[in-house]
Amino acid sequence: MTSLSGRVVVVTGAGRGMGAGIAEAVVDAGASVALVDVIAGSAEQTAERLGAARAVALTGDVTVDDDITRTLAVALERFGRLDGWVNNAGVIEMAPAIETTRSNFEAHFAVNTTAVLRCCQAAASHWRSAGHGGAIVNIASYAGKVGYPDMISYNVSKAGVINLTRNLAHEWARFGVNVNCLCPSGVDTPMLDAVASYLAAGGDPAPIRASMNAGDLGRNITPLEIGRVVAFLLSDDARAIRGQAISVDGGDSPY
Repeated sequence: MTSLSGRVVVVTGAGRGMGAGIAEAVVDAGASVALVDVIAGSAEQTAERLGAARAVALTGDVTVDDDITRTLAVALERFGRLDGWVNNAGVIEMAPAIETTRSNFEAHFAVNTTAVLRCCQAAASHWRSAGHGGAIVNIASYAGKVGYPDMISYNVSKAGVINLTRNLAHEWARFGVNVNCLCPSGVDTPMLDAVASYLAAGGDPAPIRASMNAGDLGRNITPLEIGRVVAFLLSDDARAIRGQAISVDGGDSPY
């Protein structure tokens, strides 16, 4: 079993979906968590389910530097340390590539890529000041490796997370900071529901949603399953895994 006993981890976008599953898995592995989500009250609801002894939450926007700083401060104030950071917060707004606007493209990068960098910088800066290392897990996507129609903003922003992860892992290794990312596919989340609704184009999304399984599983991956992989990557057992974009997709991808 992965052990995160005594560790403290920040999880962004923790109000629902993968973020909530990641928070649960990290707590199951023994860690305490500081949770943040832009949807008012949602991270707090996740924290309530996990228990006040091991979870604290706040409403915040990862595109706002002051909210990132506040998230770090809440983790330190409540638990006295920081050992891991999971960048899960993300957005998707689908559109054909020919119709994708500048604002759509930039909005995806603001949340999915730039905010990831800013959160990574906040965590790494703290660890350098504290004189010890830590682990970062960024949530990218299988879409960042292969691309999907009508998702160019999302695809490219997630490809950026993959490259960002690789760069930071190399540059920060000397500071004891390990950085990896996951590339999920077919996870049972509200985001997948939104994709199915878009593809249905006003029709019934249920048949489309039912077909959106992950690889050879014949079903969706659960947020908790994603969370367990994240917990492993945050642990000492994963020290030899560095700068990787790990597909968690039920066998969809060959690499």
